[in-house]
Amino acid sequence: MDKQEAGAIKESTQTNERKARENGLTWRSHEYFTAKRSAKWFILLVLVVAVLVTLSIWLLESWTFAALIVVSAAAIIVYIKRPPQLLDYSLTDTGVFIGNSFRPFEDFKAFGVLKDGAHFSIILIPRKRFGQSVTVYFPEGLGERIVDEFGARLPMQEVKLDLIDRIVRSLKIQ
Repeated sequence: MDKQEAGAIKESTQTNERKARENGLTWRSHEYFTAKRSAKWFILLVLVVAVLVTLSIWLLESWTFAALIVVSAAAIIVYIKRPPQLLDYSLTDTGVFIGNSFRPFEDFKAFGVLKDGAHFSIILIPRKRFGQSVTVYFPEGLGERIVDEFGARLPMQEVKLDLIDRIVRSLKIQ
């Protein structure tokens, strides 16, 4: 991509963002919502890691796998201790801005609404088989308007959490 194309893309993105602000459909929400974890949760994590490391060394005789378990546990702790960012969301005719990132509607085949505890979100379902879905949280007061705007651009489907998402939520990782 040359400088001229990059400049055109940046200008188009700024125009879309300006239109979204003029449209008035902007809101602020966290990128995700965390579960409360007690000291008991962290103690249980340490015990599980200790058991897995012991089994790795004793049964598999693999120090590298034991190190991988410890590094993975450290990564989980760093991830869950990081507070979620407060993001600005803006809806345009062609896509949605999530923070500074623009996600065009053409990348998604449908959307669905999901109530996760006390929080509402829209799940954008990707067109590509191994594409990543996008979760857009929104306040309940703007919910009907936001869902209507998404519905004018994408078909609505029933969505459910997949197995990995259910495991992550049940373990209170996110």
